[in-house]
Amino acid sequence: MGIKTIWLAALPLLIATSALAQLPGIKAERNIPYVENGHHNQVLDIYLPENPQEKPLPVMIWIHGGAWMAGSQANPPVLYLVKKGFAVASIQYRFSKEAIWPAQSFDCKAAIRFLRANAGKYNFDADRFAVGGDSAGGHLAAFIGTSGDVKEMEGDLGNTNASSRVQAVIDWFGPTDITMIGAQSGPRSMIQHDDATSPESLLLGGPVKEKKELAKTANPLTYIDKSDPPFLIMHGDNDQLVPLAQSKMLAKALIDADVEVTMKTIPGAGHEDPKFRSPENQRLIEEFLRRTLKIEP
Repeated sequence: MGIKTIWLAALPLLIATSALAQLPGIKAERNIPYVENGHHNQVLDIYLPENPQEKPLPVMIWIHGGAWMAGSQANPPVLYLVKKGFAVASIQYRFSKEAIWPAQSFDCKAAIRFLRANAGKYNFDADRFAVGGDSAGGHLAAFIGTSGDVKEMEGDLGNTNASSRVQAVIDWFGPTDITMIGAQSGPRSMIQHDDATSPESLLLGGPVKEKKELAKTANPLTYIDKSDPPFLIMHGDNDQLVPLAQSKMLAKALIDADVEVTMKTIPGAGHEDPKFRSPENQRLIEEFLRRTLKIEP
């Protein structure tokens, strides 16, 4: 099985969550451009309660996985939150074959700025934005969390007058320091991360070891400071694609900077394991968001 095949093997699990989109009481607006006359992947979906709400809604923004090279914004695994009084937005972004880093940062931040600029239209609470993601999307969510309003990583797409800052982050098994993944991977690793055809190398436009300066700009650790929002980090201890050490590294750096962190290691869980979508973990996410976004019962 090739490197690309391995990283993309988990996508059917994401697609299998499509039934969530059929939940009664949820209305969806799909493929909304967040950049005028932009790339076909610069779109997002918005999910809202079918019945209008009086109070502005906190927003859970999800970024899908797929090794920065594939995947769809359709049917994010947090749609159940719409039934709990949240709006959910799901971001699509340019893949590495279309544009290398930092295009993915520019797209995700442009999407968040679009959502904030249009908060009134969709009845969003612009002061209660959370971002989350799985795998490559977990990396992007963590990156957004630590690099809010860092000028050189914002780009100039879309609503440049709005802020890309978020107030909470959920990172599911995302890479952190892509220059370290190869060294941290165990003997059962399914990927040669330093290979020129690895997802990390394709993201950077060349072998990781030859792109260390660019890789540093993609590392959430580069931008950590005490003003960063609270993080919920979840990772399986049987992940053979992104080693658990990546999340432990992120958690330690955040704690050292006095940022609030909740780290949950899931025993026996592999990459994109169904255990992440268990009722217990759904409750954990909801409780984390209610507490950190200061949402009243």
